[in-house]
Amino acid sequence: MKKLRVALAGVVVICCFAVASSSLADSTPFVVNPDRFDPYKQYKFRVKWDGRYIAGISEVSGLRRRTEVITYREGGDASIVRRSPGLTTYDPIVLKRGRTHDTAFEQWANKVWNFGAGMGTEVSLKDFRKDIIIELYNEAGQLVMAYKVYRCWPSEYVALSSFNANYTTVAIESLTLQHEGWERDYSIMEPQEPTYNEP
Repeated sequence: MKKLRVALAGVVVICCFAVASSSLADSTPFVVNPDRFDPYKQYKFRVKWDGRYIAGISEVSGLRRRTEVITYREGGDASIVRRSPGLTTYDPIVLKRGRTHDTAFEQWANKVWNFGAGMGTEVSLKDFRKDIIIELYNEAGQLVMAYKVYRCWPSEYVALSSFNANYTTVAIESLTLQHEGWERDYSIMEPQEPTYNEP
């Protein structure tokens, strides 16, 4: 906020006006569709691995990372603690879907531990890790964003959720994936949103 003094007939008038920061002025939520104001919704998404989309996924936990804070000070420093970044960890990703006869979750979980497979063959060491892709779509079904998640493997598999005779909900299957990081696929750009004219 800047102040400007203007003298008018012996009266001093202080005018206040805001100076917009160039960083704020240049910030645009949507470049290709400048008339769009609403952020993207969370309910249109798909998950892919092994080159195919996995059927029926209804919930994906958030993509979250944390960097350890390392504190340090020398004896001659002021009475403050210096802080610097340390190791970065990524939270597991939980996938949930209604139980069907699609075996994608179960097959991957069996690569980490397959009960009854026999000594030395319980784990498929060659291919128990996979890269997955999580895609976000706009309301019109256009792909707007994608994240690649690297070297995933299932640390927990729930074949059937708990049963309760008093509730009418679907049976849930879930897969918890450990991984070593994710990054956004910047080759996917903001699409031109369609306009439909009434007949």
